[in-house]
Amino acid sequence: MRRIAAALLPVLALAASPHATASADEPHGWHPKMGDARAFAATRRGEVAIAVRTRDRHWSYRGGVQYRSASVVKAMLLVAYLRRADVRGRDLRADERALLGPMIRFSDNGAADAVHARVGLPALSALAARAGMRHFFAHPVWGGSLITADDQVRFFRRIDRLVPARHRTFAMGLLRGIVSGQRWGIAEVVPKGWRIAFKGGWGRGVTRQVTHQAALLTRHRERVAVAVLTADNPSTPYGAATIRGVAQRLLRGLEGRLTGRVTFRHAKIIRA
Repeated sequence: MRRIAAALLPVLALAASPHATASADEPHGWHPKMGDARAFAATRRGEVAIAVRTRDRHWSYRGGVQYRSASVVKAMLLVAYLRRADVRGRDLRADERALLGPMIRFSDNGAADAVHARVGLPALSALAARAGMRHFFAHPVWGGSLITADDQVRFFRRIDRLVPARHRTFAMGLLRGIVSGQRWGIAEVVPKGWRIAFKGGWGRGVTRQVTHQAALLTRHRERVAVAVLTADNPSTPYGAATIRGVAQRLLRGLEGRLTGRVTFRHAKIIRA
């Protein structure tokens, strides 16, 4: 009996260990500092919506509020195009790369118009359903599509896995290769040791100035999706500063010190 009990001890210890039961893609022992982020958001003009998602956990502040997507929806256009039946199983042509690359890296609107015409509203809606997005509305004018912070973290946490394997490296390379003038907000405060794939959106619609970002942070197998959506900003740089301040507080303690600040460049932002 003593021999049996001794043999069972390592097994029982493994079962009780939090490291043994933790998901491989969960940042162990970390949670976003939602209280600090909300307190900062309360000092800013306009509206702010925040969501964070890991595999097993979700945090949200006004995460179900719908906003006009602006250029954030271009990440969905990219994935929907690469999932097309006539695209997913073959190499991309040079003309396709010439549309998809600028659409994501430079947020080129003309390229987005062309991709949107090829994708169509049903494909965007089908992608949203596949990603588990609950309040997405595809608009005939892509920038008018409606998004929520909660839906964006559902989408971005799985964004690479929603892309066909043949095109995954290409797609993630674009989302990680956003031009320097548009690497504001969350991209300015990525914790040391983590990589970011993201898309921002900004501009004034019929009534409201919006500035948004959604991102996937990865380190080895760990994955954290973050979305910060803002509206009624006095300017785009102001909205970008709001996103940066919110993200800086959310991500504290994720790992190591925060990276240095990147200058926000006005010249590049007019293209989105």
